[in-house]
Amino acid sequence: MSPESSPFPEFAVRRADEDPDEKNDKEDDKREAQSSDIAKALFKSRTVLIFGEVNMKMAERVTAQLLAYNEGEGDIRVIVNSPGGHVESGDTIHDMIRFVGSKVKMIGTGWVASAGAHIFLGAKKENRYCLPFTRFLLHQPLGGVQGQASDIHIEAEEILKMRARLIKEIAVETGQPYEKVVADTERNFWMGAEDAVKYGLVAKVISSAKEV
Repeated sequence: MSPESSPFPEFAVRRADEDPDEKNDKEDDKREAQSSDIAKALFKSRTVLIFGEVNMKMAERVTAQLLAYNEGEGDIRVIVNSPGGHVESGDTIHDMIRFVGSKVKMIGTGWVASAGAHIFLGAKKENRYCLPFTRFLLHQPLGGVQGQASDIHIEAEEILKMRARLIKEIAVETGQPYEKVVADTERNFWMGAEDAVKYGLVAKVISSAKEV
């Protein structure tokens, strides 16, 4: 009788040579090997993946990859699909993209939002691409502050400075007037792939790796 068919599963009989811990270890080893193979393939193709929330852990990983790839020759590809996140972590990735000497080709997919869009703008305009169904979201930085009135005032001033800095960057990188970007980002400003090209965020919509 198999363990699954036993009327008393808590007393299910297991073969003497069947060790559940050993089985789990083998599965973990298999996943680690697969992950290692993927990492090697990404390193060989000089590709960085920025998927998910932007945070300090991501900033550290992406910085390490950019610096490592920069030791070799050739372009670096960065693929972005992110809802945004921690602004200063996005700043780090944005700045490191410009810091490395290699040409960085940015490819947007899924959605590229908030701090993710800031990272996307780290590449030069002619090197910014996206896939056909990519959506972009620009908006002003969000912040919730609690504490003493003086601390709230200081944090509010910092958020305003941050907003002005990000809007200026968007204006410079897209060619849009500063005032227009201010107005556009008062509320969530969504764009599809073709609209992002018209706005100046993206140089070209692509559907094949051969186009990059």
